[in-house]
Amino acid sequence: MSIFSKTSVFTCVVAVLLLSGCAGDEAPEEKLALERPAEQIFKEAQDAEKEGSYGQAATLYAEVERQHPYSDYATQAQIKQAEVAYANLKYDEAIAALDRFIELHPGSDKVDYAYYLKAMCFYEQISDVRRDQAMSRDALEALDTVIGRFPDSKYARDAKYKRDLVRDHLAGKEMEIGRYYMARGQYQAAINRFTVVVKDYQTTTHVPEALHRLTESYTALGLKDEATHVAAVLGHNYPGSEWYQDSYALLDPAQRENLKDERSWFRQSIESLLSSD
Repeated sequence: MSIFSKTSVFTCVVAVLLLSGCAGDEAPEEKLALERPAEQIFKEAQDAEKEGSYGQAATLYAEVERQHPYSDYATQAQIKQAEVAYANLKYDEAIAALDRFIELHPGSDKVDYAYYLKAMCFYEQISDVRRDQAMSRDALEALDTVIGRFPDSKYARDAKYKRDLVRDHLAGKEMEIGRYYMARGQYQAAINRFTVVVKDYQTTTHVPEALHRLTESYTALGLKDEATHVAAVLGHNYPGSEWYQDSYALLDPAQRENLKDERSWFRQSIESLLSSD
């Protein structure tokens, strides 16, 4: 047999084997469309998720819903679609899936988890403090919803912890803007920002500096009474703070004497600053 003949025979054999193999296997789309038990599809989706094939897992969970819309597996598949989208960093898809789950199953024992996971979708997208904080505010609102609606949920504790972090982040943004205005001599604009920190973010780590910056700003504007009052509040609430030492150093001898006149508890409270707005 010639070399050409041997090559032709080999090619034909390979072609037959390939064709026979293809004939026995459905294309992925055809296999997906086959009616199968919900449990089987759900198990395939779980396996894909474990392997990190989030796109395939999402498709299979959606197929559970399509083929068995009234099964318990369909309800589970809805929340699982949100989970795999979250794991795949597709937060918009996850939020849409969670909103749908919440709307369809408001009485579910997993609705608290759905709200929590939605909050995490926003939380994971919080940007650097130097950028716009719209996502931080969305995260704060979502976390407040978890805490307010499900105070006894196992997710409430973590939601409170993350809420504190978000609030600190937002306060940091206000401080950054306030310092920006101060550096340009726009003291009234700076005062407005620092007052927001003192008023709306009293439990954050930024309050002592905000009070000092208020003292600085009032001093720069020649408003000695206001500067003295703020310094007194700072000294009363954070007596060992370096920020108080810096504020005290800004005051002239007469102002330091006037600190003694700020004797009442109310005059030394943060609320006394807010009541003068």
